[in-house]
Amino acid sequence: QVQLVESGGGLVQAGGSLRLSCTASGVTFSNYDMGWFRQTPGKERDFVSVIIWNGGNTNYADSVKGRFTISRDNAKNIVYLQMNSLKPEDTAVYYCAARARFGVGSRSSISSYNYWGQGTQVTVSS
Repeated sequence: QVQLVESGGGLVQAGGSLRLSCTASGVTFSNYDMGWFRQTPGKERDFVSVIIWNGGNTNYADSVKGRFTISRDNAKNIVYLQMNSLKPEDTAVYYCAARARFGVGSRSSISSYNYWGQGTQVTVSS
């Protein structure tokens, strides 16, 4: 059974930092691209960042470029999202997701991901 479990969310002041973690089980982690998405109430789930299966390529939403860094440790089955210079508009539930290494569709598209975590709340106060 595939499980993705996020952790590291919380309350932080604007300008602060958080590091999210997502631990995978039940999958061969190195066969999957890993993405982070976020969602606020009443809005669609938005792409934040993705890292390909071997860590060799990453991509970011324009809104987080230069502030967020995605990384992975295939030996530990963990993907991280380091979030710096946080802004109130970063407040959301953050989800990690796994996408098969040779999956179809854009790596920034929700529909191309096979598995999802339960989400972790990030709240940035002004």
